Amino acid sequence: MKWSKEEILTKIKGQLIVSCQALPSEPLYVEEKSIMYLMARAAKQAGSPCIRTSSVRDVKAIKEETGLPVIGIIKINYDGYDSYITPTMKEVDQLVEADSDIVALDCTLRKRGDGSTINDFLSDIRRKYPDIILMADISTYEEGINAWKCGVDLVGTTLSGYTDYSPHHEGPDLELVSRLSTDLDIPVIAEGKIHYPEQAVQMLDAGAYAVVVGGAITRPLEIASRFISAIEKRNTNE
Repeated sequence: MKWSKEEILTKIKGQLIVSCQALPSEPLYVEEKSIMYLMARAAKQAGSPCIRTSSVRDVKAIKEETGLPVIGIIKINYDGYDSYITPTMKEVDQLVEADSDIVALDCTLRKRGDGSTINDFLSDIRRKYPDIILMADISTYEEGINAWKCGVDLVGTTLSGYTDYSPHHEGPDLELVSRLSTDLDIPVIAEGKIHYPEQAVQMLDAGAYAVVVGGAITRPLEIASRFISAIEKRNTNE
């Protein structure tokens, strides 16, 4: 099933979107087949109305398993590109072919290896795929405003703290969510460093249209590491 923009926005408003991803370097990545559909199954049973995932195979597997709308990305590193989330048209083509309901991409103002700007890239995407739903992953207020002016459908604070020039907090960027939610007339999706349920609620209270949480739910290595780090710190201070 392919979901319309109106259906998706109605479904996700005020809700938690769970990000189910496993990259080749991570413990839950299995070469033979996707197992992220199991994480997505759990997310759906918990009440999540939408899933964010990485790679064509996981988009397909999760859509088949859950029937939920899927935000698709492809993470890949290219020489000369600072961005790695859906950085070129090749990845956009693949996500469209896989029936991603929303295509998310890095919309920071960082260097692009082909010499184009993010504005050029977004314009090219719109010419080729005028009807797809685009989510801009940004790291600063200025990038969010720029992506909005370029005609994206949603803005996500995904990359705040992951670029050299954005604020580096241990937790989520509440101020960025609040400012963008006030100034944009499209949905702002709070994402990035949301580790606790209370923080997700804070994002919604700050004006976020919906919240994406990944690592705190679906990455056991990251979750276990946080617990172990806290205990090691306690033991060191004894």
